[in-house]
Amino acid sequence: MNIFFVAIYFTCFAVIAGAAFAMMWSNIRSINIEMDKPKPKPRHPEAPQPGEEVMYVDVSRQNTESFKETKDKLEDLFNA
Repeated sequence: MNIFFVAIYFTCFAVIAGAAFAMMWSNIRSINIEMDKPKPKPRHPEAPQPGEEVMYVDVSRQNTESFKETKDKLEDLFNA
């Protein structure tokens, strides 16, 4: 009778050890799969959303004097 309980004990031990190994294996595998996925690039918090209009000043056609005047006006508005 004593050998019967020892056999049951080691059988249960083997089942529990196998289940623990299987659970650890599947967790490690799922972590590896998750790590292989490409990460999305974070957007800058002040970046405009797609389709949103952005205010800008086009200074490509201005000469240096009118650019300086416009720059001074904008700086006065910004610093006021």
